[in-house]
Amino acid sequence: MSRILTGIQSTGIPHLGNLLGAIIPAIELSRKEDNDSFYFIADLHSLTTIKDPEVLRQNTYSTAAAWLAFGFDTDRNTFYRQSHVPQVCELTWYLNCFTPFPMLANAHSFKDKSERLADVNSGLFTYPVLMAADIILYDANFVPVGKDQQQHLEITRDIAGAFNHKYGDTFIIPEALIDEKVMVIPGTDGQKMSKSYNNTISIFQSDEALRKNIMSITTDSLPLEEPKNPDKCNVFALYKLLAEPNDVEIMRKLYLNGNYGYGQAKQELYDLLINKFEKERKAFNDLLTNPDEIEEQLHTGEVKAAGIADKVLNRVRKKLGYF
Repeated sequence: MSRILTGIQSTGIPHLGNLLGAIIPAIELSRKEDNDSFYFIADLHSLTTIKDPEVLRQNTYSTAAAWLAFGFDTDRNTFYRQSHVPQVCELTWYLNCFTPFPMLANAHSFKDKSERLADVNSGLFTYPVLMAADIILYDANFVPVGKDQQQHLEITRDIAGAFNHKYGDTFIIPEALIDEKVMVIPGTDGQKMSKSYNNTISIFQSDEALRKNIMSITTDSLPLEEPKNPDKCNVFALYKLLAEPNDVEIMRKLYLNGNYGYGQAKQELYDLLINKFEKERKAFNDLLTNPDEIEEQLHTGEVKAAGIADKVLNRVRKKLGYF
């Protein structure tokens, strides 16, 4: 059985791009019988940018609620908060002492902000080392990553490999699991959906807010009677990611035939989201009103994760002479 490990950013309520591009595929991966999935909420990483304790707490609950609402099985797999398995912090210190400065100075997480060093805290600089500890602390075999995260996994492999070379086999060297078919979800303005672009769609907001969100999608100004090119329309791009193939073809023909307005297409997209995710939207809101249930499921995972972390950390301590 292969152990799959994924870190989940806790930056607020997951939007449609997060759901389609990461959460749903990851949950499907966890359902394969030969996979043992460890999925954690990376709330320690979040502290590099979020300093408000209430925001941090609510982001964690919102993130957990989304995964649970979409059916992540916490009985079969392991779901936990990074901060509630503090062994990762101890391992991060050990790994920091074996990580060359130039390696971290070349990491994207630092280089992207290095022109404004006053805004860079040391947590951001050592971000890849904490990520490495997250992975090798649990003997993970595979880590699903997007192409933008490949560098951080290579850093993990380098750090673990260097430690093994000096002290003998201690860590499993993880491999990247890259899905070349991963979807790029367009936002309301046609760019990649991202909170940084302020172009997201959240299915978990109220019906009224969601409809307003959908109606804000950018379109051209062709009049109702004019034929329209569906392949150049943001509304259609989103609709075809979610609808059944037959319904997609029906909408395509409506675009091409004319006398079909963008307002009508947006209403179809809104109706589709409401119907397709009815169960998940209800489950999400029920969980947020009952945080004790979220806490219970996370705590169960944290106990299991801590047991495995202790075994790996003890191997490291013995190699370093602390036992």
